[in-house]
Amino acid sequence: MNSMTRRILLGCTMIVILAVGIAIGQGKFGQPKSVLHIVTVKWTPESTPEQRQKAIDAVKTLASKSPGITNIWLKPIKVQGTDAVFVMEFKDEAALKAYVGTPAHKEWYEIYTPVRGQSQTHDVTN
Repeated sequence: MNSMTRRILLGCTMIVILAVGIAIGQGKFGQPKSVLHIVTVKWTPESTPEQRQKAIDAVKTLASKSPGITNIWLKPIKVQGTDAVFVMEFKDEAALKAYVGTPAHKEWYEIYTPVRGQSQTHDVTN
């Protein structure tokens, strides 16, 4: 075989390997053991936009002081039947349980509770 034929065969082989990899990878998903802590909020009527934003921004501070929190989501794209939603991802269920009642959690509640009218919490894992 000459070098041009080898290059063509090598190129075709690489294309086939790439196509097989793409085909195998499609439809794959994970089921992590992390916990999503989803909170929906209706603000009190007397709370100001600044107070509401301060409560949402304080989630960042809370996360920075809570080693079990791995990610946060603060900008909802679509919210139905409520005013706001935010999500905290915990490393696992033990991290969520360890977080409740910590000084950081209590400190955040001092900012959040005065502006929270109603809220619902949903914890989801696999």
